[in-house]
Amino acid sequence: MDGVGNKPGWAWIFILEGLVTIAVAVASYFMIHDFPDTATFLSPEDRLRVYHRLKADQQSSAEHEAFKWDYFWASLKDWKTYTSAFLSDGAGAGLYAFSIFLPTILAELGYKSTTAQLLSIPPYAVAAVLTVAVGFIGDRTKQRGICAITVTPLAIIGFSVLLSDASSHAKYAATFLAAMGIYPMVPLTAAWVANNTEGSYKRAVTIGIMMGWSNLQGVVTSNVYRGVDAPRFIPGHAVVLGYLVLALWGGSILHHVLLRRENRLRKAGARDYLIEGKSPEQIRLMGDMRPDFFYTL
Repeated sequence: MDGVGNKPGWAWIFILEGLVTIAVAVASYFMIHDFPDTATFLSPEDRLRVYHRLKADQQSSAEHEAFKWDYFWASLKDWKTYTSAFLSDGAGAGLYAFSIFLPTILAELGYKSTTAQLLSIPPYAVAAVLTVAVGFIGDRTKQRGICAITVTPLAIIGFSVLLSDASSHAKYAATFLAAMGIYPMVPLTAAWVANNTEGSYKRAVTIGIMMGWSNLQGVVTSNVYRGVDAPRFIPGHAVVLGYLVLALWGGSILHHVLLRRENRLRKAGARDYLIEGKSPEQIRLMGDMRPDFFYTL
């Protein structure tokens, strides 16, 4: 399509993808339902099944609820919003850095055009398999924090090799480790936060803050990888490695430890005073702040 409409071929990639995105967004407004009871394409039996699955996954707000600004402020007052945003910073920085730097590694190996594109697939493929595996394990064990703490070191090792003076082939191998340590963390952290944030609107605000802050790290990584630092990009790799160690790995450990501590306090009855004098409805509206709500670790 190079030259069509007096535009270069690369511009049409963005135009076409943008048009598809807009079309899907418009269709989604009519096709995606907020709650099981409004999903008209489901049978009554299926609606009940979905409802109970959500309840089993600690989503007691599976029934319809009206938006209130209280849910927004509840998210901003919750410490979990900020620890989850902090750890997602590392995932966002690593994600953008990986996509930026992979073509450079392939260029160092001497591959160009179609061959380079094909060689970029294996790291993503391996990461996709591990992403599904980690999701499965996290669902079954309810230990998403342990999964995060275990997976993240792969990315740390990968970027440590990229930061070194290792051969180009070793660096290509390191991209597999980097992808395996970064990509599973994106859905894992989202699911972890969703499990531990009660109320549809509070959950939406919390995940929105987490994902929005994560995506902002693309501004950082796109500026620390400078052309003058090629081909090793030491400043860029060093910054991202710091993100991975402090934010992604350290943030995961911090989030896990604080959730474990809160569960221990709730089991000991140290949070029972929060519901004193409250009606059953008021207690229900407390969401994940209820003393009987135990966090997924």
